[in-house]
Amino acid sequence: MIIARDIAPRLIEAAQTWPSTTLTGPRQSGKITLCRTLFPQHPYQSLEDLDVRAFAMEDPRAFLAQFPRGAVLDEFSCLQGIIDTDPAPGRWILTGSQDLSLLQSVSQSLAGRTALCNLFPLTRGETIRVAKHPGTLDETLFTGSYPRILDEGHDVPEWLGSCLATYIERNVRMIANAGDLGTFQRFVTLCAGRIAQSLNYSSLAGDCGISQPTAKAWLNILETSFIAFRPLTGTFASDW
Repeated sequence: MIIARDIAPRLIEAAQTWPSTTLTGPRQSGKITLCRTLFPQHPYQSLEDLDVRAFAMEDPRAFLAQFPRGAVLDEFSCLQGIIDTDPAPGRWILTGSQDLSLLQSVSQSLAGRTALCNLFPLTRGETIRVAKHPGTLDETLFTGSYPRILDEGHDVPEWLGSCLATYIERNVRMIANAGDLGTFQRFVTLCAGRIAQSLNYSSLAGDCGISQPTAKAWLNILETSFIAFRPLTGTFASDW
């Protein structure tokens, strides 16, 4: 099932005026599905395949030459020269969940050349478009709002556990040196248990067995990869 997303009109509008549109957000929020649905005329290529990534990184011009009319590219941002040569709008649609590394590349090479949008898990308004959506507040809180859980009926704890393990092993290793990944996973768990509470670095660091500077650095990692959020009130929330 394709779930209608509220951000779709904004992406279409961006593609009509910008040579590149970049859609970031947490893993499994539906970025690739949305982009492939909105831009079916674009071929899709993911750089998670190691051979494809090696080709794209070693010779980006030859890699991009395969897509003379543009493409949907996952985890790729080496477009500066191509866009400067041909800035026609709507050719390149970029997606990525490694927000820190992707935004660093965008800020360095695609500043002024790409529209930047964020896609999060489903809002309540989007959730109710799914036939078997949670009906009560308790069901909503315990089910979450990731598209695949709602659309495919996965066991929620099992699916979220697998998603967290993938995030730890792949995203955290690539975007920052988080040291002991087991301790980092405990840190994520402790953050999840503090949702909607005042943020106390001393308590968080002490319970996790790390220093306060490390706790601050690790929370920054969670924020830049769309896992935790600190509202202006000083409390924070989490996707897990």
